[in-house]
Amino acid sequence: MEAIESRVPRNTRTTAPQSGPPPGVLAVVFTALFLGGLVLSTLLAGGDPFPSPFGDTDAITAYFLDHGDAVRASGALQFAASVPLAIYAATVSARLGRLGIRAPGATIALAGGVLAAAFLACSGLVTWVLSHAEVAQRPELVRALQYLAFGLGGPGHVVLLGLLVAGIAVPGLLAGLLPRALAVAGLAVAAVAELATLVLLSEDAALLLPVARFTGLAWLIAVGFLLPRNRAGVRVRVSEEG
Repeated sequence: MEAIESRVPRNTRTTAPQSGPPPGVLAVVFTALFLGGLVLSTLLAGGDPFPSPFGDTDAITAYFLDHGDAVRASGALQFAASVPLAIYAATVSARLGRLGIRAPGATIALAGGVLAAAFLACSGLVTWVLSHAEVAQRPELVRALQYLAFGLGGPGHVVLLGLLVAGIAVPGLLAGLLPRALAVAGLAVAAVAELATLVLLSEDAALLLPVARFTGLAWLIAVGFLLPRNRAGVRVRVSEEG
């Protein structure tokens, strides 16, 4: 028995923790897909922007009837963008755990990111449904589905994206994992994202959505490249800031 055990490589019993895909690259891919959907749909629609759900019913119905390809591209790329976002949330949450974060922040980041990805995916699928002519020919159905797509991809997605940002920013600040200015900026982004809930009460608050969404995208990209892989990276940052 001892002879058999001696032939087993010792390094097979302990393995280094896997770091997973680079979160910075994932954030860039997520942002590129999301923005690509906005740009491509506008180009395919001949420069006509995607209609607001708060606009005129006739104008909205006409857009979906005339620009099915643009709507389909928007929905498809929105759905595709949800995949790297979910992977980003899982990767960053795991990294926070390896960095010794035992507070709820890592779990909040995971839950917020996965739910934000799920809401974005559902919004993309509803938008895809709106791209079909037989649906676009029914104004009442168009209005209902557009409100649903907006609710999922607007306040629903943005508020949950704020949880992802907050779940990273809080331990990033308290444990010194991120530059202090970046962590504080994340808290501000998260606060604006949570305030986007007001859109469900008043359309006047809709301006909060692009503010929280696009600052959040930029913040997630920065964090993806700056969040250290291990505690050694934290010590280096602390010594540099000190």
